[in-house]
Amino acid sequence: MEFTKSLLKGKLIKRYKRFFADVKLDNEIVTAHCPNTGSMKGLLDRGNDVYLLPNNDPKKKLKYGLEIIKTRKNLVGVNTHMANKIVHHALENNLIKELKNNDLIKPEVFFNRETRFDFLIEKNRLKSFIEVKNVTLFRSKNTSEFPDAITTRGSKHLLTLIDAIKKGYKSYLLFLVQIQNMEYFKIAKDIDAEYYKNYLLAKKAGVNFLAYRCNISSKKIIIDKKLKIIND
Repeated sequence: MEFTKSLLKGKLIKRYKRFFADVKLDNEIVTAHCPNTGSMKGLLDRGNDVYLLPNNDPKKKLKYGLEIIKTRKNLVGVNTHMANKIVHHALENNLIKELKNNDLIKPEVFFNRETRFDFLIEKNRLKSFIEVKNVTLFRSKNTSEFPDAITTRGSKHLLTLIDAIKKGYKSYLLFLVQIQNMEYFKIAKDIDAEYYKNYLLAKKAGVNFLAYRCNISSKKIIIDKKLKIIND
């Protein structure tokens, strides 16, 4: 996914009330929209380089959106709304080797009254659901992790992917690692033991787990490499 405009580089001052980030841009302080309501654990140190997407939409109160944070020498894509766009681009361009050459790619499809999965794909009449999780946490040099906080919604998605298998679908959970230089992925079981337990249940039931890293720059973010999932 290419950014619609050139990103502007600034310095993070603070993120607050989940939706706001104060950034030093040139010689002024601006408030940017933070399109990530999660904990953003490990990303929010004062003085980190950040990249903002400017907008001139008169309907928007804030004229900048926070897109990328640089921490510990790695660029991290923090806009959770970009995740499905990145994956959609990857599906259309066959960048995910396990999910190539689909006859149908349909985003945002309801499985039941309560749960909507990110994608339904079809290939040779076999239908598969895909749920995407955006990954921004890393606590070691080359290993990405999910989740960065307790996620009851994430556990619910795992259990519903099991239900989808019982109804004849294939199920995939794709961990989209928006972090440069990662080589591995693992579940952060010390952060959410319940999610890890449900991950093991889902794996045993036949849910397919994939982790793919993004190539990140101030111009675009695209999927570029499969990562090894290291905890079972």
